[in-house]
Amino acid sequence: MPRTIDQRTLNRTTLDRQLLLARSAMPPLSAVERLVALQAQDPNLPYYGLWSRLTGFRQKQLTDLLHDRSVVRSSILRGTQHVAAADDFRYIRPLVQRSMLGARQAAFGRVTKDWDLDELAARTRELLAGRTLTRPQLARALAEIWPGRDLQALGWSAQALVPVVHPPPSGTWNTWGATPFALPEDWIGEPPQTDPTPDRLIHRYLAAFGPASVKDFQMWSGMRRMDADFDRLRPDLRVYHDENGVELFDLPDAALVEDAPAPIRFLPDLDNLLLAYADRTRVMTAEQRAIICVGAWVKATVLVDGRTHGIWNLKHDRKARHAALTIETFAPLPDEPSVREEAGALLRFAAPDSDHEIRITPLR
Repeated sequence: MPRTIDQRTLNRTTLDRQLLLARSAMPPLSAVERLVALQAQDPNLPYYGLWSRLTGFRQKQLTDLLHDRSVVRSSILRGTQHVAAADDFRYIRPLVQRSMLGARQAAFGRVTKDWDLDELAARTRELLAGRTLTRPQLARALAEIWPGRDLQALGWSAQALVPVVHPPPSGTWNTWGATPFALPEDWIGEPPQTDPTPDRLIHRYLAAFGPASVKDFQMWSGMRRMDADFDRLRPDLRVYHDENGVELFDLPDAALVEDAPAPIRFLPDLDNLLLAYADRTRVMTAEQRAIICVGAWVKATVLVDGRTHGIWNLKHDRKARHAALTIETFAPLPDEPSVREEAGALLRFAAPDSDHEIRITPLR
């Protein structure tokens, strides 16, 4: 009979695997690999995510990894922007291809119903070979081949059909603007793998987020109909139940953490800890989820005793050299000095050359 895991054990085990029970001294590249991928829809998000998990992390460390091509930024999990180790990108990108194409079809299927998508993919590869183009530049170049076609549909379809990476300075700290596209074989020297199995990704997910259900994995990855793959791997996995009887899978040698102190942590918008589960009650209540998870966005959160206790927002006026961190709480803070101490450290990381202000208010 599988063991039933209580919510406290699920919470502490998840935090431990996410490097959130104690900051780790591991190198940033090892942390990116451990976490599989970090959300990067805003360029600063993975920097905040690593700062919350690593001792002495500096922005230059991740920027250097992007420049030396150890880490790449691309659309992968759920079709959204992440940074991942180059080797991980090569097997993850083909696994999520079906979900990428599904999203493309939902957005542009009607506009592109008469298009030859194989020809579009081939022309995209030709245009990108040996150089980088932004999405608008690529769309305009494709429109020269097919005049009159919708530019937005051309650009987004090309990105879904052909795996691309986004070279720096795109995705580096405080860098916004047009996103360049490059072919992986040009940027990292090798193309994505051909027809990889999902086994490696399932194991990596469980190492970073387990124990978890099939639905949890599907929510995190954007992949669908994964029951058969988990059943195939079942003999080599450990199986538990949560308190509602849902089947949870884990690696056979992965330890559970039944109890441990959980320090204050500030997680950025879209942190995968809050996106990695269909059932997110291990870190937040259903009422909090309705406030934190709005549409496709997930707000930046403050963890107190391992659970979401509020949301935060940092506004940095670089011209005035003033940075204000606003924390809105769901309930009174049990240890406000510790929250202020961690907030001050976050401000020193994000805006070291500015004056700092911390505001704590109840969520209205």
